[in-house]
Amino acid sequence: MGAVSFVFQDDRLFKRSLADNVRAGRPDASDAEVLAALHAAQCDDIIAKFPDGVSTAVGKAGVYLSGGERQRIALARAILKGAPIVVLDEATAFADPENEALFQAALATLCEDRTVLMIAHRLSTVVNADRIFVIDRGSVVEQGAHEELVAHGGLYARMWRDYRTSATWRIEGGDSCVA
Repeated sequence: MGAVSFVFQDDRLFKRSLADNVRAGRPDASDAEVLAALHAAQCDDIIAKFPDGVSTAVGKAGVYLSGGERQRIALARAILKGAPIVVLDEATAFADPENEALFQAALATLCEDRTVLMIAHRLSTVVNADRIFVIDRGSVVEQGAHEELVAHGGLYARMWRDYRTSATWRIEGGDSCVA
């Protein structure tokens, strides 16, 4: 498993420090390497909000992080590990829009010189992928880059259109509430 890093939908963190959680990716990493991985994973804001910085304990008797913050710490772990293959399994599922944007920015570092397999339902996650495989009822029904798939007008194009529509959906005159 040394050749593969995983970032899962609901990554759990150890009840240890932020630094220890990242260092789990490569136990012999120096403090500077851990900090560089945290920076590359866009975790500077997480570190800055705690007085103990990277020494802050997580979990029971420590601080609790949001789902999106946990994802970015897990991403830092994957960056530090440096495995040539990375599997992202619904890695932004619990991220709010702000955390998702930071996660996407961090992917640029993670994807350098690596093979990344991204499993996602949130289409914004895969827009920049080199190749997207659309699976329907257990079979690959389309494949290509985002622009190619949108231009093709198939299932992906319909899903993209629906995604864009839902992202801009608003309730008209949303001042009243019916109970």
